[in-house]
Amino acid sequence: MLIAGATGFVGRRLAPALIEDGHDVVCLVRDAAATQARELAASGGELFEADLAAPADLADPMREVEVAYFLVHMMGRSRDYPEAERAAASRFAEAASRAGVAQLVYLGGLGDEASSPHLASRHATAVALREGGPPLTYFRAAMIVGAGSESYVLMRNIVERLPVLPDAAWMRRGTQPIGIREVIRYLRQTPSVPESRGREIELGGPEVLSPLELVDRMARAMGRRPPIKVSIPGATPNAVAAAAEVVSTGYAGVAAELALGLSSDTVVNDPSGAALFDIEPSSLDVTIQRALEEDERLIAAAER
Repeated sequence: MLIAGATGFVGRRLAPALIEDGHDVVCLVRDAAATQARELAASGGELFEADLAAPADLADPMREVEVAYFLVHMMGRSRDYPEAERAAASRFAEAASRAGVAQLVYLGGLGDEASSPHLASRHATAVALREGGPPLTYFRAAMIVGAGSESYVLMRNIVERLPVLPDAAWMRRGTQPIGIREVIRYLRQTPSVPESRGREIELGGPEVLSPLELVDRMARAMGRRPPIKVSIPGATPNAVAAAAEVVSTGYAGVAAELALGLSSDTVVNDPSGAALFDIEPSSLDVTIQRALEEDERLIAAAER
């Protein structure tokens, strides 16, 4: 197995899971001396240093690889991140084809690409992988909830820092958040589900709710009063994205892009792909509680 983007939010969880399943895992990292890269090596991963934002020779790390995961996300790293991601995906796919890789796996997002540059970029990346490489398993997930995910951080910051939210019609779009634990289960099972090759697979949790309802559920889990919802003139997606940049403790530009995506429905319309896997996503309340508990463990570990 090979994971590009192995030190990211998803990759650093997936690599140890695949190693636990008995796979040899090559982790593509930009800096092998970084803390998260060293942790991957300690868990049994083989590190290979490569910056996919530029042309790189991937023949050696892809040698004898059956399945390659492309989990690279350049939002926040590059001003023109959509083109940088698409170009990186194209080079990665071509290298995989030359190396004889049997399957590519990519994790993108649900939603209407026309309403969000972020969603449009994710889909364009999938297209580049599909057109230039081996058969692609293209997972399209709704908001992923887990400690450290930019979406989770933004929702938590909203609860902590914004006592009032705009009650706009576009803030009542449907979303189907899913926990990181379940997403990792889908990704780690993919090599043993041959029917997933060449498929687009939509992932979501068991509940459909609006972003406003999601914030309320987060607030209750945190033991806080939910923000008041009021009609605010001029509360456009762009205005809310600008506010998200201010309140988020994550990457400001990423928070803004995610806020723009709130104006798009991110729900599962075709469950047939997910049905190939024996996975039942947990409820939102359970997922949020797990994320909060992991946050507390990470804070406690940092303070020791």
